[in-house]
Amino acid sequence: MKRTYKYRLYPNKAQDKALDFLLWQTRNVYNAALEQRIKTYQETGKGVSFPAQCAHFRIERNANPETLSKLNSHSMQQMLRRLDKSFAAFFRRLKAGEKPGFPRFKGRNRFHSLEYVYGNGCKLRADGKGRALFYVQNVGEIKVKYHRPIPDVATIKHVILKRSLDEWYVCLSLDMPNPDPVIHDGPAVGVDVGLKSLLALSDGTTVDNPRWMRGNLRKLRVAQRQLSRRKKGSNRRRKAARQVARLHERITNQRRDFWHKTTKHMADTYSLIAIEDLTLNFMRQNRHLSLSASDAGLGMFRQLLEYKAENAGSQVVTVNPRNTSQMCSGCGEVVPKKLSVRTHACPVCGLIEGRDVNAARNILALALPQPCSSSPSQSLPGGTKHPLRKKPGGRKKTDKGQGACRGKRSEKRGGISPPSISQA
Repeated sequence: MKRTYKYRLYPNKAQDKALDFLLWQTRNVYNAALEQRIKTYQETGKGVSFPAQCAHFRIERNANPETLSKLNSHSMQQMLRRLDKSFAAFFRRLKAGEKPGFPRFKGRNRFHSLEYVYGNGCKLRADGKGRALFYVQNVGEIKVKYHRPIPDVATIKHVILKRSLDEWYVCLSLDMPNPDPVIHDGPAVGVDVGLKSLLALSDGTTVDNPRWMRGNLRKLRVAQRQLSRRKKGSNRRRKAARQVARLHERITNQRRDFWHKTTKHMADTYSLIAIEDLTLNFMRQNRHLSLSASDAGLGMFRQLLEYKAENAGSQVVTVNPRNTSQMCSGCGEVVPKKLSVRTHACPVCGLIEGRDVNAARNILALALPQPCSSSPSQSLPGGTKHPLRKKPGGRKKTDKGQGACRGKRSEKRGGISPPSISQA
């Protein structure tokens, strides 16, 4: 099992300057490696492999100690591997007929991370009192906000130093053993995702949509208007752009914090969580729903829920979303309704329920084990009918002669005639 722990770094002025210098050197090597690949292909018609570039820049590093001496050798290899992965993805997209996206040169605003192999140029030193220091070669020991300890059974493999809005973070990639099976004694629940209510549960609970971006649109409009009026390349424009980025980062942090808390509570409360198997791309393609869909972050909900459920011992089950909003959770009748209709009213059984809660109950019924029965209207746990019951109607009952004729016609068409039932 792999996990990533992210911590905030607090470098002093000298350390911040040294980290910025390492980032500048790494970006220069990346651009030089990309230029080497392009020129070699133009001259010879062949590419340059990752091992060949590693050997070439190792020689360059030894020959120019005044410019590349502070760059860690393993960090440089990780950067060259990043470029190699970019070309591998480019050729894969080109072969599949997709938009190629050729790797491009990185400017200062497009290169924000350094990669290390743990133990080679970097190391974490923490005590049991919540204090920690992170050592980086040619930088020194940097203070760390050690908000959660690393488990003793975990092994740190990969390290990424990342800069975001003049703030530095360290991301530690951990290899951890798979958790022991845990018996979760909570109830089962179905979850329907939406935009009016972010979540609707089969037990009637609904989670309101905080609408983080819409709540900050006023500030964003003012900041973006100031940015558009600044002269390109000026310091005032950079300051205005940083202000816009800080607002977007604040919205992102609010959204992530909300989903972390919500998914943690659900994983600890329920033993089985049934959700729809949706890609949610149809929401982003709709001009009326795209802003609200992006603001909700429903994809983040599923991603966080799956790994938190794994740790808590609960199970996440995905079901086919077909007719979950149209079907009645009481009798199984399909009741067509438009998206603007937010209340489900069944004309057959008389059930009146919120549209999203009704869909959540159908999702739960699809996820539960179906009882074996010859009757298609066999009830499921909770009193609901079979969720895949066919819509009433169809051919009327016929006598023996008509059934025999229909069987003969089906045999001529290559079909299978219905079995005959003998009377006792």
